[in-house]
Amino acid sequence: MGEVIKVLDWLLENLVQICTVMLELFGIIVLVSTAVSCFVQWIRNKRQLIRLNLAQGIALALEFKMGGEVLRTVVVREWSELGILGAIIVLRAMLTFLIHWEIKNEKRETQEEQGGKPE
Repeated sequence: MGEVIKVLDWLLENLVQICTVMLELFGIIVLVSTAVSCFVQWIRNKRQLIRLNLAQGIALALEFKMGGEVLRTVVVREWSELGILGAIIVLRAMLTFLIHWEIKNEKRETQEEQGGKPE
């Protein structure tokens, strides 16, 4: 029975590591593709929604990265590692919150500009 548990533990640890790397890779892909797309829009002088698109891409990338960190907590063996992961998760959550707040304000400003409403 002890050997089965060791094999399952090894399998879980490796599966979590693979999934964590994949989630972080997805976050990097989202961030880079959004940045390139916004840069191309900026070069073409289509600047009306660049900040909004970039902020949404950054928020999505951070959520992928945060998902990877949360998944990483499954295989944490020591309290110090858990503390570090907790701090990373809190910082990324704060960044995500601030970016979503910025997105909301940017959308409101864009709607006011397009609708001609006074600020």
